[in-house]
Amino acid sequence: MMKSNFEIKINKEIRDYTESIFFGLSLRQSIFSIIACGIACGIFFLLNDTLGTEITSWLCMLGAAPFAAFGFIRFQGMYTEDIVKTIFNSLLLSSRDLINKPFNLYNEVFEPMIKQSRKESIVHDKKLRKIKKAEQRKNKSA
Repeated sequence: MMKSNFEIKINKEIRDYTESIFFGLSLRQSIFSIIACGIACGIFFLLNDTLGTEITSWLCMLGAAPFAAFGFIRFQGMYTEDIVKTIFNSLLLSSRDLINKPFNLYNEVFEPMIKQSRKESIVHDKKLRKIKKAEQRKNKSA
């Protein structure tokens, strides 16, 4: 049999595929669009008589904007609620000065043992003992 060298090309953004449900919108976009329209209509019918058409239309847009954002805005694979959580965590919860200070965990853990072994090596090493005695004499004479 002869092998054929067929290569099937698959779109790299296959994970970003969303099935369109209503007028080319995904289910998420459709739900939040309906909610945004409902909020805008509710604001219009409640406030049109008291505030006038111009102010009420601005309030309708301001009321519908968050729900439209929840349905349509997506940045770096995160939906709007994930973006808001990330901003909240990074700006408010973890607002502290970060200091780049090196930390040697090995040294912290074994420091008592290292000091003890140094003391023992001084006791057993004649040259180090002589140096230590010379330093003590200098300190006493000074």
